Amino acid sequence: MSTTAQQELTTQARAKSGDFVWHELRTTDAKAAAAFYSHVIGWQTKSSGDPGGMPYTLFSAGDMDVAGLMELTPEMLRGGMKPTWAGFVGVDDVDSYAQRVEQAGGKLHFPPQDIPGIGRFASVEDPQGAAFLLFKGSLEYAPPRPPAGSVETVGWNELSANNGDTAWSFYSSLFGWTEDSTMDMGPMGTYRIFNNGGARIGGMMTRDPSKAPLPFWLFYFTVGDIDAATARIREKNGQVLMEPQEVPGPMWIVLATDPQGVLFAVVGTRN
Repeated sequence: MSTTAQQELTTQARAKSGDFVWHELRTTDAKAAAAFYSHVIGWQTKSSGDPGGMPYTLFSAGDMDVAGLMELTPEMLRGGMKPTWAGFVGVDDVDSYAQRVEQAGGKLHFPPQDIPGIGRFASVEDPQGAAFLLFKGSLEYAPPRPPAGSVETVGWNELSANNGDTAWSFYSSLFGWTEDSTMDMGPMGTYRIFNNGGARIGGMMTRDPSKAPLPFWLFYFTVGDIDAATARIREKNGQVLMEPQEVPGPMWIVLATDPQGVLFAVVGTRN
């Protein structure tokens, strides 16, 4: 997140610990990924000014920065980093929360470190192996939250866990997330929808081992018409893993991978 983008948010409400405050794509081809998501989602792209000394691109919807994009270096890949979408959860003390993750049985991938002029972060994984990041901005503000369902925004944060119940115990204890509602998914178990004291922000469930070999966070980007978005994915050589499926709302979702193999989802309406 750029310093300029942070400074533009000083009049916005202070972020709460436990909010998803940023999403970031780590990829092997930043130029191709920027072109793909700009076409599929409708985002604009711009340079962040390269905080921390490495190229970093911002995806934006109008005047609002929505997500970031970085290209993984050969050294990062050799070190075990993989192409993925990553979610940043805002906290008031990165070091303290990193310790709490470890104490609860999670792991520290990258210790707390400052990004000059931006904030402090740590890369961690939960006790079941799903990765996420802890973040505290230098100005402690999160991007303004548009109305639910606004196109070109991150519309949902979803965890597929080894065990949804124990995953919920970990995250609710760590961040104070509140159970909003649950849905019976039959053989797939319970889908738990959660919030952070306000609007719904995501869900979690026990993964299907036949479809997801490891636990992971999946992020849904809001589009307009789901069929048009599906066509755009194919036009830019993305792979559609699941054709449009209806979910409560009524809304429709599609699971896909981008040309670099990164999993993502889109959510929209059907005309």
